[in-house]
Order: sequence, then structure tokens, then C-alpha cells
Amino acid sequence: MTTPEATDELVEATRRLLRSVDALRDEDYGTPSLLPDWSRGHVVAHLALNAEGLSNALTGVVTGEPRTTYASDERRDADIEHLAGASPSALRERLFAAASELADAIAAVPEDAWDTVVERTPGGATFPAGAVPGMRLREVELHHADLDAGYSAADWPTRFTVRLLRSMARRTPSAEPFTADPHDLDETWQCGAVTQGSPVVRGSAADLAWWLAGRGDGAALMTDGGALPRIEAW
Repeated sequence: MTTPEATDELVEATRRLLRSVDALRDEDYGTPSLLPDWSRGHVVAHLALNAEGLSNALTGVVTGEPRTTYASDERRDADIEHLAGASPSALRERLFAAASELADAIAAVPEDAWDTVVERTPGGATFPAGAVPGMRLREVELHHADLDAGYSAADWPTRFTVRLLRSMARRTPSAEPFTADPHDLDETWQCGAVTQGSPVVRGSAADLAWWLAGRGDGAALMTDGGALPRIEAW
């Protein structure tokens, strides 16, 4: 079942994202984002297509005719590349329309249908429909920061930062177990099978979450175990 908190957070996060995208100048779309090989236009294209894909999957839940988020990973990548080359006005319109479409799709799902299993791609990874608001929230907040348009991990609401830390720790982000210890939160996260000799990585919650999500080099972080553990791609 979905949670009202995740849905409410998504509404606010989407508003912040749309404001930032609306403020971009046309010439900004072709400039680099913080993601390797992706322009800001690629990031906007991905956010639009992700919203459309999740809307499609939820529509299938409502109609009882299963639909996937993406036709395939190859088609997803090709669609992002194609849409990233559209005009800035077309990209903005596509993102705004997709965000509205997803909000309507989430609102249309009956309470007793949130446990319905959805496929990301045909025969691929699955997730319950109720996970969609939280999944989309992570996409919006991370890629908003990836835009490098005045919004960063430091601007994330604390509740999202905690949500992301929990999620990233669960995925075992490194072959080397360690503990993430944010100095501004009263909680730590064990990443992997931590032992007494495992290193502790310290820093702000936002810097730790950004690093655990595979962003940046962790320059703002410190560890008592020498070099920082290597974070696997995500």
C-alpha cells in the first residue's frame, strides 16, 4: 500500500523541480548536468519519460490490463536520447504534462490495488504499485540536484535525506562493509555485513546520501579507515 507521506512529499518535490526547470534558459538545456555524458536536456527528458512510464504502469493497474513502465531498457535509453534533442519549449511542456499525468494516475489507483505487482520491463524487475510515489520521489529529488541548476543535496528536506540513506544502505552499495554516520542526525546506517573492524564514514546526512547514490567523490566525507569505500554504480 502507498503511504500518504510519500505522495505528499512527491507533490512538493515536483513543484520545486518544475520551478527550477521553468527557470532554465533555453541555452542551458545543452550544457552538462552532473551526470556523465548527460546534458541538462537529457535529465529533463528522463524525468518526463519516467513519469509517463509510471503513469502507464498505474493505468494498467486501474484497468486490469498489465502494462510495463518501459518497453525495454534499450528503448528507454533511445527515447531519452531522442527527446533530449527536442526544443527547450517542447521538453518543458513534456515534463509539465507528464508530471500532471502521473499525479492523476496515482490519485486514480483504488486502495485495494496498491499491492498489484508491476513490471519495469517485460519479464524484468517488479515492484508493487504502492512503491511508485516513493520511487518517483527519489527520481525527482536526485535528478533535480543532477541538473546543477541551483538545487543540491543540501536543499533536500531532511525526511527525504533519511529516506534515501535507508534505501541506499539496504542495497549494499559497496563490496567493503562500512557504517555511514551523519553528524547531523541521531542515526547511523550499516552498509553491508559490518564488523568491529569495518570503517565508519562521517559527514553531513546530505553529503553521505549523495555519495551513497553514486554521486560525487565524497570529498566532504571523512573515514577512520583510510580511503573511502568504493561505491558501486547504481
